[in-house]
Amino acid sequence: MHDILKDRILRRLETLPEDRLYQVLDYLEFLESKYASRQAPGPNAFQRFAEGIEDTLRAGNVSASTITEAMGFMSKAMGVMSGVAAAGKSVASDLVGSVGAATTKPKDAEPKAAPPEPPKP
Repeated sequence: MHDILKDRILRRLETLPEDRLYQVLDYLEFLESKYASRQAPGPNAFQRFAEGIEDTLRAGNVSASTITEAMGFMSKAMGVMSGVAAAGKSVASDLVGSVGAATTKPKDAEPKAAPPEPPKP
């Protein structure tokens, strides 16, 4: 999809109320199932979890404004979890780097050969 078309679609979507956006999503999923030439990229684990909750709320006839509020909280929680995951990766890589540095010997720390023994008389 080219940028002009994407921007045009987004401008139109931004004017619609939440309950109509769910209708648009349903229609897009229908069109995708019928006409898509390739499969859409799959969501990550956090997105799958949030979408599952969203679909459950929609199936329970929860109002669109309540779903929007719940998804706002989910989005904030996902941001926090992503930050925690990134911090954990950073700590792990720092730990691996420092352990690797501690276990390798510097070149100048190699043991020197013992001096030759003096000849015995």
